[in-house]
Amino acid sequence: MAVFVDADTKVLVQGLTGGQGKFHGLRNRDYGTQIVAGVTPGKGGQDVEGVPVFDTVAEAVAATGADASFVAVPPRAAPAAILEAAAAGVGFLVCITEGIPAQDEALVFNTLLRRHPGTRLLGPNCPGIISPGKCNIGITAGEIAQPPTVDGPNVGIVSRSGTLTYQALYELKQVGIGVSTCVGIGGDPVPGTSFVDCLAEFEADPETHAIMMIGEIGGSAEEEAAAFISEHVSKPMSAYIAGVTAPAGKKMGHAGAIVSGGKGTAQGKMDALAAAGVQVGLNPTEAGERMAVIVSRL
Repeated sequence: MAVFVDADTKVLVQGLTGGQGKFHGLRNRDYGTQIVAGVTPGKGGQDVEGVPVFDTVAEAVAATGADASFVAVPPRAAPAAILEAAAAGVGFLVCITEGIPAQDEALVFNTLLRRHPGTRLLGPNCPGIISPGKCNIGITAGEIAQPPTVDGPNVGIVSRSGTLTYQALYELKQVGIGVSTCVGIGGDPVPGTSFVDCLAEFEADPETHAIMMIGEIGGSAEEEAAAFISEHVSKPMSAYIAGVTAPAGKKMGHAGAIVSGGKGTAQGKMDALAAAGVQVGLNPTEAGERMAVIVSRL
């Protein structure tokens, strides 16, 4: 099994005719993902290296049965693209777009909750999701991900950081540890999918035997995750929180990565996770090493 996506997932790429959509969409296809369609208004009837392009998501879904969308369009167009896919009945959306205003993100998030409760949005501003050997949607390089084994133990990864997502994958591959699914939730203030959402999925997934979590300064998502872990997660975990030396009041990277009013500090998040029984590393490599020890004992 896998979380959110697997080998049967059929993906359409909104923005396939653009530079980023084409580059990453075709890389996903080359990895083995079922990229069945592209969507660009006004370019229906064309194709991109064999992938048919449609004017609307509804037409693409009707023709191909796509059940997931990779949204790779500019910030101004992304909110409408997300809502168009949801209205067409697409159940899983991955939006890599960076720079969407937080107000627009909040509007999209609440519209999805109100009008399309069956649709899950991953992102915006995220690297996407990969179930190694099965499906890759987004910008993660598939070659750094170790596929899971039938008997395991396999690790599920959830991360707010893009580049640290890649490092977590590679740290585990270096020691031959398989990954069931790696989910990059993104670091914007209003993510469509949270740590808690992913932790609940990993807890329920029989192919996932341990969980690795990568967080960062800003917001309260990691503290909320720690509270959820204490009550609902039985699988062993390791974690790393980026931003230990970040000065208060200064945004560091993501729009959501800012320490404000004494809240959202790396140390506070580390303390909360440690209190919940998570093995917290002081750097990404140490978090990987701690996970290697956990896996060796399963």
